[in-house]
Amino acid sequence: MAVAVPAALVALDRARLLAGTQVLLDDVSIGVSDGDRIGVVGRNGGGKTSLLSVIQGSRPLDAGRVIRTGHVTIGMLSQTDRLDPEASVREEVLGDLAEHEWAGDPRVRTVLEGLLGGTDAEAVGGWEALVGPMSGGERRRLALAALLIADPDLLILDEPTNHLDVEGVAWLAGYLSGQRPRTGSALLVVTHDRWFLDAVSTRTWEVADGEVHAYEGGYAAYVLARVERQRVARVTEERRTNLARKELAWLRRGAPARTSKPRFRIEAATALIEGEPPPRDTAELMRFATTRLGKDVLDLLGATVTVGDRVLLEDVTWRIGPGDRYGVVGVNGAGKSTLLRVLQGQHPLAAGKLKTGKTVQMACLTQELRELDRVAGWTVIDAITEVRSYTLIDGKEVSAASLARRLGFSGGRQQSRVGDLSGGERRRLQFVRLLMDEPNVLLLDEPTNDLDIETLTAMEDVLDGWAGTLIVVSHDRYLMERMTDRQVALLGDRTLRDLPGGVEQYLELRRVMRRDGAGGPAGRPAGRPAQGALPPSGPSAAQVREARKTLARVERALDRLHEQEAAVHEQMASAATDPDELARLTARLAKMHAQEEALETEWLEVSEVAQE
Repeated sequence: MAVAVPAALVALDRARLLAGTQVLLDDVSIGVSDGDRIGVVGRNGGGKTSLLSVIQGSRPLDAGRVIRTGHVTIGMLSQTDRLDPEASVREEVLGDLAEHEWAGDPRVRTVLEGLLGGTDAEAVGGWEALVGPMSGGERRRLALAALLIADPDLLILDEPTNHLDVEGVAWLAGYLSGQRPRTGSALLVVTHDRWFLDAVSTRTWEVADGEVHAYEGGYAAYVLARVERQRVARVTEERRTNLARKELAWLRRGAPARTSKPRFRIEAATALIEGEPPPRDTAELMRFATTRLGKDVLDLLGATVTVGDRVLLEDVTWRIGPGDRYGVVGVNGAGKSTLLRVLQGQHPLAAGKLKTGKTVQMACLTQELRELDRVAGWTVIDAITEVRSYTLIDGKEVSAASLARRLGFSGGRQQSRVGDLSGGERRRLQFVRLLMDEPNVLLLDEPTNDLDIETLTAMEDVLDGWAGTLIVVSHDRYLMERMTDRQVALLGDRTLRDLPGGVEQYLELRRVMRRDGAGGPAGRPAGRPAQGALPPSGPSAAQVREARKTLARVERALDRLHEQEAAVHEQMASAATDPDELARLTARLAKMHAQEEALETEWLEVSEVAQE
């Protein structure tokens, strides 16, 4: 019986494309077929966006041809905002569609609910609101909503997750993989969001050195196949292979939500990552961090944070210890960046207190790049060595030039002027300068901005060996789960909520809040789970009473455990010069962390029942 071959919607035939003297595409033949969902990866400046523009038809080839099947329609979300500032939301999103047409279409209503807050476009101020005064994130949502409603045969998305929060990224992934696919349609997407790639893509294209390499599967499958290709070909240096193997090993150990539906046979990776250690030696890093920081790092005590007349946080207590790695998620506008400024002492508290340890040396990677303007005329290596020539990472002394190479600045590129760097390169330089300053508390505010996947992987690898306290604000779910050990959420209800269940728990909390209207969970300090946070499962009254007893017992046990952990941290600070005692205390702390994890898991299991 013959097997039907998917029809090609668009194909490149011996395509050649130049940008000055750089060859972006060199005799490339590749195509997008019916049903494809293709993620495109590669270094910044390697030609990903140019490839999309060629397929869309907005950029001509220097040689070769583009073949389009029949009357295929193509729509593209570019990184450049093309909305009319004088137009209304209705005009940009719905165009000439009559109300009965779009209001009666379930697909359109789904898009409006997911991106604009409903059929009244509440999230952007209503249908008659003008586009001009809107923020970049709001305009991005409008452009994306208009394109999804138009529903072209080939949907091309260039960095669609930019300006979307974790919740928006999760909705878009669900829509593109579960609701949009139809006969005669395909998806082509460029993004640095690796969780999104894995959730959406069934194939991956890697654009590198003028070629386009095609792989079956999403990001996880691509990592495996790429490493295997490098091993067989033996054309890349040992460091890059080891870095990819390390990431693959982490993927295998990753969150249950990821590993429950892998897109490749994980057994195929067994030999490749045999004996690969965990990305971080948590106990060893904790020992170094405690030595550098002592017992006191950052404590928010009964803190109330306001911006103008708006209260962002009210009576919040958050204790951050040596070696802690926290990720902060939350709805846009909930105050994530403001929280980082509070921790730095740059934003005053309306009430409560911020205690900062005496030995804390803090650094923050902000979303602003203006701080590099002062060294715009310097070379990259001079801008780095101005801070320091050597630093200590993973217990080893690392030179400025070596660290720069690890983060993508080759020997020649280190002599480039800072003012000539791209946005992504300036971001990398900003990060290198921060690390060279040897902080022991590092705050990262949306670190994925302007960075390609290879740079993000290198950044994660460097931080794996960095001993200090790390706090990351990001909408990038993959990076959040990869870099941090615990997550907290700003839900827009004046609370800071601990998330034992990680990003998946945050998304569930947001679903509950939307279901219940404006209401949110009762706030409690981070590190103490709140009751009533998860949806009901219909238990009996006796089950509810028993669950509440269990919940109270677990919370008391967690409180006691936190007190014991604080005491051990104090002992470790006092025993900083006694290796044997430090080793004993580190082992004891590791057992406490295991107990804490078990208690938090138990809490999660009973909280759904206890909320009734």
